[in-house]
Amino acid sequence: MRLNRSLSAVMLVCAGLFIEPVFAQTPLQVLARAAISESSSESAKAIAALRAQGAKGIEAFLEVYGSELQRSQLQGNRSQMQRLGSVLDAICQQRDCYASRLYWHTDLEQAKAVAKATGKPILSLRLLGRLDEELSCANSRFFRIALYPNAEVSKILRDRFVLHWQSVRPAPRVTIDFGDGRRLERTLTGNSIHYILDADGRPVDALPGLYGPQAFVKHLSKIEELVKQSSQLTGSQRQAFLSQYHSARLADIEVAWTADLSKLGISLPLPVGVNNLQPGSNPPTALEAGELAMSKSRIELPIVRAISPTLQTLPTVMDDAKWAKLAELHAADARLDANSQALMRSKNPQAYAGKGENALVPVLPNFEQAIALDTVRNEYLFHTQIHEWFVRGESTDDVATLNERVYAELFLTPSSDPWLGLFPAGTYTGIENDGIK
Repeated sequence: MRLNRSLSAVMLVCAGLFIEPVFAQTPLQVLARAAISESSSESAKAIAALRAQGAKGIEAFLEVYGSELQRSQLQGNRSQMQRLGSVLDAICQQRDCYASRLYWHTDLEQAKAVAKATGKPILSLRLLGRLDEELSCANSRFFRIALYPNAEVSKILRDRFVLHWQSVRPAPRVTIDFGDGRRLERTLTGNSIHYILDADGRPVDALPGLYGPQAFVKHLSKIEELVKQSSQLTGSQRQAFLSQYHSARLADIEVAWTADLSKLGISLPLPVGVNNLQPGSNPPTALEAGELAMSKSRIELPIVRAISPTLQTLPTVMDDAKWAKLAELHAADARLDANSQALMRSKNPQAYAGKGENALVPVLPNFEQAIALDTVRNEYLFHTQIHEWFVRGESTDDVATLNERVYAELFLTPSSDPWLGLFPAGTYTGIENDGIK
């Protein structure tokens, strides 16, 4: 009887028909086939049904189309890759899902319900733009390249965490028209952060910005145990436990900082956070915010500098040369595995065609160097500040409150500035209405 219903459903789908009662009872593989229907309404309903199944919906789609996706990638059949990939992305709610195979919740309450049912912690990503769009902020794009497809990272996230993402605001985009038919499209400014939450949605730690895959795994393993222990406590006991944990992590960072600089023959105090945004001060510029993340600054800052009327640098106790030397000590944490490298090539197959093992030279070494630099800066600057907030119990009980502070004081893109530092006060442009539309 079940087989007859399945065959009937297939025939109805092939005929371009949709009958809700029959469709709702068909196997997931039939839903997968219906998900690529040329009928947008049928496709949308099938995608929604697969998405309602969580990770099982992803598995079902890949059972039917996984081989074809892989074959299309190897053959450079971009139209078929885009056709199948866009459907899978809609099921996962993540761009390039075929490389990571991760299921993301976009409703925190649903993620909390799953976390309570499974006993898993929540990894909640906050970003500019959307994770299921190509042009989300630079850091979130790098997560999709360096972290989520990584074999070890994706397995840990799939097996041991409930995943959730939420957009803080749209990612600003700029299109440069060269006037001869060529156009260059980029995103500007913006940063991303992974919060680790318990099943009640309360923060226990956060990983700000981009970390190398190996460093990301190390932190997740530590924090996973932290969630289990803190979940057994309430009230002041939980606060005291988290305060003690983050105090210990600060001590670990100081030891690591001293050891790293000793290897380089440098003696400097540990930088405590970054310059906080003071109440009543002017909003930070896009240049200041962009220089906080080195990997994305390499692609964004040339454009920001070109359109910014002033150049201001972020004052720190470390200059660029010292940070670069420090990053070299942690190069192993930023190595990209074969899955990430394959995704890099697939983004621009024409540029890498026929180059064999050297296809990603010098792009890959430069990217890994930037990731290593981001890793040490994020750990020694941003994560240090977050640890201090947890030690003092400041803005750490609620993820929305904590996120507001992170974006205002660490990422220098406060919600109070609608222009994200791209329209500095007191400047004259000579353009009607200052170019605002």
